[in-house]
Amino acid sequence: MTLSHVLMLASALFCVGVYGLLTRRQAIAILLSVELMANAANLVFIAMSRFRGGVTGQVFALFSLAITVAEVAVGLALVILLYRSHADTRVDLASELKQ
Repeated sequence: MTLSHVLMLASALFCVGVYGLLTRRQAIAILLSVELMANAANLVFIAMSRFRGGVTGQVFALFSLAITVAEVAVGLALVILLYRSHADTRVDLASELKQ
């Protein structure tokens, strides 16, 4: 498997994530799309580390995973608040929480 194959896979995963982010209305589906985009970026970090040598890409991927875990924790807390207040997880209802 060459670097171009891995980069094509990562770009396809990122595009699927962007499509899901732009078309979904449910908050959990949006969080999953953001997670897919982050994993595509991690795949690029690991591929560059593998093909260029060194561990810098792997370190960036680990930091990115840690940040993604924190993001998911905050996002799920917001989804729970949205569900408790409206009994639904549509993002359209989140504008009512701005008060």
